[in-house]
Amino acid sequence: MKSLVIIPTYNEKENIEAIVRKVLSYPEGFEMLIVDDGSPDGTAQIVKNLQKEYADRLHLKERSGKLGLGTAYIFGFKWAIENKYDFIFEIDADFSHNPDDLIRLFQACKDGADLAIGSRYVNGVNVVNWPMSRVLTSYYGSAYVRAVTGMTIRDTTAGFKCYKRKVLETIALDEIKLIGYGFQIEMKFRAWKHGFNIKEVSIIFQDRTQGASKMSKGIIKEALWGVIAMKIKSWFTKYKQANENLN
Repeated sequence: MKSLVIIPTYNEKENIEAIVRKVLSYPEGFEMLIVDDGSPDGTAQIVKNLQKEYADRLHLKERSGKLGLGTAYIFGFKWAIENKYDFIFEIDADFSHNPDDLIRLFQACKDGADLAIGSRYVNGVNVVNWPMSRVLTSYYGSAYVRAVTGMTIRDTTAGFKCYKRKVLETIALDEIKLIGYGFQIEMKFRAWKHGFNIKEVSIIFQDRTQGASKMSKGIIKEALWGVIAMKIKSWFTKYKQANENLN
């Protein structure tokens, strides 16, 4: 079984070498794909230097300009499908997600989940070093998404996940509209509508200590209104059910 950890990057020179070395140190034999959006700080060059050491396990795709988190992941998902990876992971470059938890997400999928989510809110509120205003925005933002969509997922904006390939093959990736953090909501919503088995795995999220956050008011606004548009569109969409996709 082949596993790929995807990390989109933009100006992550402070973190990229450490996260690459950590993920590639695990005995599970993960591979990595870095999708870099033309980082002016030299992130991609650091990855190229590391490729000399991890020739067959570290992959780099460079894009011209900052094109958005969602499009970077969709690019990576398509590459993973084309190259027949069985398990595909999302994780941030900045260690806000503990890489050790990759193992737990991996195990959840091996045990039957189609999508395993590293969840901050499935067991209370497990967030470290965030200001209270951001904790409340995130927590009640997820409550808002649940109210609009009907999903029961506690952490709807989580960006730490493991997919089985069949989930990404089923979701119409080219139809994903939200490109900021709303992308994470839309991917979960589509997986849920398709009837895939989704499991939340409790994690502790720690805010980045190096580099700058990519959060903005525009991203929050996109998610707020995008969720409503996404729900309305779903009323007119037929979702092929997961049990129809079994090989």
